[in-house]
Amino acid sequence: MENRVIRLLKAEEIECRAASVNEKGVSLLLYKDARVDQRILDESFGIFGWKRSHQCIDGNLYCTVEIFDRETSTWVAKQDVGAAALSEKEKSQASDSFKRACFNWGIGRELYTSPFIWIPADRASIQKRGNRYVCNSHFSVNTINYNGDREIISLSISDERCQTVFEWKAKGAMRGEQEPHDTDFISGWQMELLQRELERTGVELKTVQDRYQIEKPEQMSKELYKKVMAALAKTKSAAAA
Repeated sequence: MENRVIRLLKAEEIECRAASVNEKGVSLLLYKDARVDQRILDESFGIFGWKRSHQCIDGNLYCTVEIFDRETSTWVAKQDVGAAALSEKEKSQASDSFKRACFNWGIGRELYTSPFIWIPADRASIQKRGNRYVCNSHFSVNTINYNGDREIISLSISDERCQTVFEWKAKGAMRGEQEPHDTDFISGWQMELLQRELERTGVELKTVQDRYQIEKPEQMSKELYKKVMAALAKTKSAAAA
């Protein structure tokens, strides 16, 4: 297949969504929209150079994205499964599986190098509704820069009033430099996976912090993160307990 480099996402193509909210603030994850995937596929391979299809396997909806290889006149396929949202299950699975299949082709894969994004309560509109906290603020990526390895090296996020609420720059990364970002700490996506495991097992974050002497979870080393996740993997789910 002809070697075509899929371009990196622009700031205006990236969405910010709340991963967790409490009385102290809100953590964010960076996402891409399915329409962005379609646009980049059109740009990279032409409107007739790719196609998508969906298959139901064991009750799960998969998406296959195929790219036409002009050198061999064959279609090359990559597939992934979608996760359903609480509402509009079928539609959400179709969209999610498509976006994940596009990740396999490299579209938006740079988002996995995002730092942990934390917005303190004094910079966000947070309310308590019943037993949970919700964030009413809307956030967007203001600026984002990458290095030669397609890793994020700087990031700033603004709220709906165009006020900057988060700024981050990788260690040693200055304007014009292309150095890898500091990989000592876990990424935002790894923090999200940790939070999901905590929810599954019913283990409190404070319990993990006390046991492993972690002052700030977002500054956990990757080596320690592996130990924590391995221990949680051996723990039964709260529903089965």
